[in-house]
Amino acid sequence: MLVIMDIIIKEVKNKKDLKKFISFPYKLYKGNKYWIPPLRNDEFNILYKKENPAFEFCDVKLWLAYENEEVVGRIAGIINYRFIEKWKNKYARFGWIDFVDDENVSKALLNTVENWAREKGMEAVHGPLGFTDLDPEGMLIEGFDELGTIATIYNYPYYSKHLEKSGYSKDIDWIEFEVKVPEKVPEKIERIANIVEKKYKLTALQTKSSKDLKPYAKEIFKVLNDAFEPLYGVVPLTEKQVEKYTEHYMGIIPHKYISLILDESGKVAAFVITMPSLSKAFQKANGRLLPFGFIHILKALKNNDLVDLYLIAVRPDLQGKGVNAIILYKIIQTYIDNKIERAETNIELENNKKVQAQWKFFEHRQHKRRRCFIKHL
Repeated sequence: MLVIMDIIIKEVKNKKDLKKFISFPYKLYKGNKYWIPPLRNDEFNILYKKENPAFEFCDVKLWLAYENEEVVGRIAGIINYRFIEKWKNKYARFGWIDFVDDENVSKALLNTVENWAREKGMEAVHGPLGFTDLDPEGMLIEGFDELGTIATIYNYPYYSKHLEKSGYSKDIDWIEFEVKVPEKVPEKIERIANIVEKKYKLTALQTKSSKDLKPYAKEIFKVLNDAFEPLYGVVPLTEKQVEKYTEHYMGIIPHKYISLILDESGKVAAFVITMPSLSKAFQKANGRLLPFGFIHILKALKNNDLVDLYLIAVRPDLQGKGVNAIILYKIIQTYIDNKIERAETNIELENNKKVQAQWKFFEHRQHKRRRCFIKHL
């Protein structure tokens, strides 16, 4: 236990503490129309050791900040040893950081992570980051009056100011776009898609249900691991993580919003995973599927004019050959057929120009920016 200026920092030791850790943002952001409440059970499964395979290669600590016996902040400390092995950087991560607008609280939380990181022989702390690249990451620094997505973090404007005062600076940024779905697929995309499809003997998988996608799950994550390998901080997912993500997501997303491109031998060459936006549905559910939360989610999956883009990847041997045009052609046609008007791209690294170049074919706006901060110890 650490005490700084009447702020008491306590480590999360049991399920009761973990529930307090998960519950704090619901109080902090109550009434905020831009924050998207995550499902409490999902948060538990990510943060509880027995449920998350990442604990097999990560050291993890969770802390709560108290003032007058009331929770006023939280933070997670993560040391991902597979990240250190790959990137040769002895960095600890912080994540799940939330706090009231009191510098004593934020400083106490960050100092706790920093002291723990030093004890573990780390040379820097960076974040907010999760266990993997598929967890929400990046602190919002632009776009506070934009509706969040279920895949990203929302935070108050004062957060970044507190971090800077505690000695943190920019490591890298992610940006996000809102893209308008056109009335018809742009002619240039259709033309390139047809040429590339014939040249490399590629075909789009035709599906009747989500069950048709499951046989390709391991290949999808193999392409994901290979395509994302050089990106900032990315560590390949383990087999157990792949199984967990497959079990959790593959049966939920409507199959028509996932497009798989196969090569002539039937192997996955590229894919895109998108889904009707669940932002407003999650707000109505307020963290719980029962008794009525699941109804709001089912309605959003069936009737929506907004989609979220989650993952898009092309196998490394086919990158730079126009394969992304096939993906865009197929998924845009799906959007048009289902009366989708707008798409949220979710986060893209600011230096990932290849991905950003795709949006030049559409009316779009860059409306959010989030940052990974770093402090060398």
